[in-house]
Amino acid sequence: MPKTHQVDMLNGTLADKMVKFALPLAASSILQQLFNAADLAVVGRFASSQAMAAVGSNASVISLILNLFIGLSVGANVLVAGLIGRGQKDRINEAVHSIITIAMISGVIMIALGTVVAPRILVLMGAPAEVMSLATLYLRIYFWAMPALMVYNFGSSFLRSKGDSRRPLIAMSAAGVINVILNLIFVVGFHLHVIGVAAATVISNLFSAGMILWILTKEEEAFRLSFKKLKINMDNLRAILKVGLPAGLQGIIFSLSNIVIQSSINSFGADAIAGSTAAQNFEFMVYCVINAFSQTAVTFTSQNFSARKFERCRRIFTLSMAIGLTAAALTGAVFALARNQVIRLFTTDPAVISFALIRIQIVCLLDWMTGLYEISGGCLRGMGRSMTPAMLTVVGSCGVRLLWVWTVVRAYHEFHVLVAVYPVSWLITGAMVLTAYFLARRQLFTDQQI
Repeated sequence: MPKTHQVDMLNGTLADKMVKFALPLAASSILQQLFNAADLAVVGRFASSQAMAAVGSNASVISLILNLFIGLSVGANVLVAGLIGRGQKDRINEAVHSIITIAMISGVIMIALGTVVAPRILVLMGAPAEVMSLATLYLRIYFWAMPALMVYNFGSSFLRSKGDSRRPLIAMSAAGVINVILNLIFVVGFHLHVIGVAAATVISNLFSAGMILWILTKEEEAFRLSFKKLKINMDNLRAILKVGLPAGLQGIIFSLSNIVIQSSINSFGADAIAGSTAAQNFEFMVYCVINAFSQTAVTFTSQNFSARKFERCRRIFTLSMAIGLTAAALTGAVFALARNQVIRLFTTDPAVISFALIRIQIVCLLDWMTGLYEISGGCLRGMGRSMTPAMLTVVGSCGVRLLWVWTVVRAYHEFHVLVAVYPVSWLITGAMVLTAYFLARRQLFTDQQI
């Protein structure tokens, strides 16, 4: 029997399959984040704090534009997982061609958005004048990687829908090595500062996207990609948008609230921008663990809910929460304990380090709390309820953050007061989405069994 790289999510044990699925996914996300971390580390150690701040000030802007399309890739995952769960394999091949076509079009749109809109957002955010020219230059080069980044994310989402999280990890690992090597060559060897790290990101993303496309062209017939068949099926597009659009809009509004926070960080100066950005890399790695179990919950729930296996859906939620929150809490604790050592991978500037350490102790240590709403929201999306977690996250997280910045931070303009908004908003949002999950589960499982 030929090797299909497919996992049977509908039968047998769950915990071992979920962990084996989540670990490569977490590693892939961490490696993708390490692209930016490598950029920061190289410019911070071999260029200047201004170059480091220029790269760092772009993080919220890039996330703002990326999140809509990354949300759509969640819709692609749910589409294919649902087809597998319902046994409709005859429709899967049409879905893969729709997904890759949407990815390519999305990438081209993002080049335009990144070139025209993103620099204007930097101005609105109040980025310091001393980093503005470098930040704009970095953005305009970085966004040429968007078609490749979209193909990688959508293609990986398609592969994960059938249980294959290992080969996307291999592609990202190879691209990560290329990125680090090119960073050193371009910045240390040719002194290209932000130009070098942006160019390295573009080239490495092209490589990872190429590997995903090659993998898809070698798949078994039902999952195989043929460039001659690339087109968008409207039924598939509607199914993707139903789940992916609310997730993407949630990401956009979430990023808008982070842009408001970034604007407040900018008011503390370039050292705060650089220190905050360096610390964020460790937060993102903790979040990658949470996101891996959230994506695991989406895929496993979607297949089992489509197959009407509701008891397995309950177990998927419990296991995702228990394992995901524990793993994330341990990861955050390691970074917090080793904060004085790990932060020096990015900078040796005492002023920058002081801001970074504050953020690590408050935000990174408690980042596991994001799992309260991310994992429960993932289960809701797997059951076709994508708008509910999106709306609750907007209200519970974004609303709280904006209110905090406009009231508490104005009254107490201290860096530790500003970053404390993160755990406060996570706790409130988590309580809301968890409540919505249990209410929706009771209704959906009862209705489906009638």
